[in-house]
Amino acid sequence: MKTRDGGVRSAGDLADPNDDGLPPDRTQAILEAAKEVASLLKAGGHPFALAGGVAVYAHGGPGTLQHDVDFCVLPEDIDAVTVTLESAGLAVVQPPEDWLLKTRSHGQEVDLIFRPARVPVSRELLDRAEVLSVQSVWMPVLSATDLLIGRLMSFSEHYCDFGSALPIARTLREKIDWARVRRECGAVPMPAAFLYLLERLHVIEPEETGHGDTT
Repeated sequence: MKTRDGGVRSAGDLADPNDDGLPPDRTQAILEAAKEVASLLKAGGHPFALAGGVAVYAHGGPGTLQHDVDFCVLPEDIDAVTVTLESAGLAVVQPPEDWLLKTRSHGQEVDLIFRPARVPVSRELLDRAEVLSVQSVWMPVLSATDLLIGRLMSFSEHYCDFGSALPIARTLREKIDWARVRRECGAVPMPAAFLYLLERLHVIEPEETGHGDTT
């Protein structure tokens, strides 16, 4: 990622003006990071949506957070987003992965994702986001359905962590459009296996007669 002065940042260049070296409450630090970056993106007029574990939290999911903050932004906006964040004192870097940018806030990593699961972030995806409160800061949050579809479509033969998707499916199942999940994911082997697991765990009803006796 080129900086405004023409240089190139690497992951080792990340600096966080809010990182004072003290051991934070991890959940609260993650929420503070989400609020700060969301406020900057809103002020800059950039379309975006909160994603990942903090988005699940915003929808009413588990209240203990242990991972980074994720935002979806449009691919064509990455340069403008970089300027907005760096103008506020947050360094933005391009990691080896070519589908996101990274910054830091309150000692926490923040990922700015523009091509999740090999598909570019679209305005349609962002338009489906719900405006929810994250500790009194209102921001667009990916819909529960899009959160689950995104997680399932990231599965492959080399990465298939059903444990990461179960909290979304269980805690947000009333908010998920399961017909759409089946329509978009059901023909892909790993997501199909996960949907079958949900049937056997009685999280969702079998689509038709099921895959045998689920009692």
